[in-house]
Formats: sequence, structure tokens, C-alpha cells
Amino acid sequence: MSDVRIREMVIADIPIVAALERVVYPQPWSMRVFYDELALDSRTYIVAELGERIVAYAGLLTIADDAHVTTVAVDPEARQRRVGTHLMIELVDRALAAGARHLTLEVRVSNDAARQMYERFGFSPVGLRKNYYRDEDALVMWAIDIDTDEYAARLSAIRVSLEEAA
Repeated sequence: MSDVRIREMVIADIPIVAALERVVYPQPWSMRVFYDELALDSRTYIVAELGERIVAYAGLLTIADDAHVTTVAVDPEARQRRVGTHLMIELVDRALAAGARHLTLEVRVSNDAARQMYERFGFSPVGLRKNYYRDEDALVMWAIDIDTDEYAARLSAIRVSLEEAA
């Protein structure tokens, strides 16, 4: 069994999440952004814990049949433990529960590890956002038809790989 636990982000988590944001991102969101995001019904934020410690978080914006991954961040000390994969499974599950058929995201062009993980989840590059980040372009990626049996099989295989790795 995996030692990663995923749960809903709550307001009390924001100081820890904001501190992690400052470690992970060169242009971090402020605590105010997290407070504002948590207040919106169209947003979902989750955290990943190892033991009692928050080591990652992720967010999702859902509108009609589209969902957008707003952020994914994993503490550098917790990387290579498939925490990001756990977060993505939960985001996909929540997107599907909200009626989404497609998922989108942006990722730094240089972030090969994240891009590879997203590709396992069926995301494909569809465009480039120039200067999306202050110091770098973003690759726009889409996963379409996440509500199909084919995608369910992909997600099931990812779940099995996590169980086998545990």
C-alpha cells in the first residue's frame, strides 16, 4: 500500500502550501491567490501527504465539459515517489465526477519529468504559449475524451502500476 495520502485542501493548509509554492516555483502564487481560489466553486484543490507532512498539491478548474489543471507542485524532497501521479489520478477522477470530457494544462517547456508524466495520462502537446512564465514558454497540452472506455483503461493501468510500485 502506498504511503501517499490525498485529501481536499483546506484553508488551514494554505500557509504550508504557500511555503511549498515558494520552494517549487520561481514566480510563486501569493497566499491571497490560494484563499481566493479555494473560495470558488469551480475550483478544486488537493494536497498529498507523506505521513503528516504536506509534500504536494494540485488544482483543477472545471467549466462545463472541460477541466484545466491549474497547478501541480511536489516538494523536491518527495520527488521520485510518484506523488505527482497520485495527484493526477485524483484530479482526473474529480474532473470526471464533475462531467469533464477534456483536460488541459500548461507546463514549462523545460520540465521533461512533468511532461512525461502528463503524456502517460494521455496529454498531447497542442501549442506553445510564448513567455507564459516570466522566464520561459509553456507547452499547452490536452487530454481529450477522458470519459471513454479507452481512457478508463489507461487510468486503470496507471493505478495498477502505482499498486505494483508500492
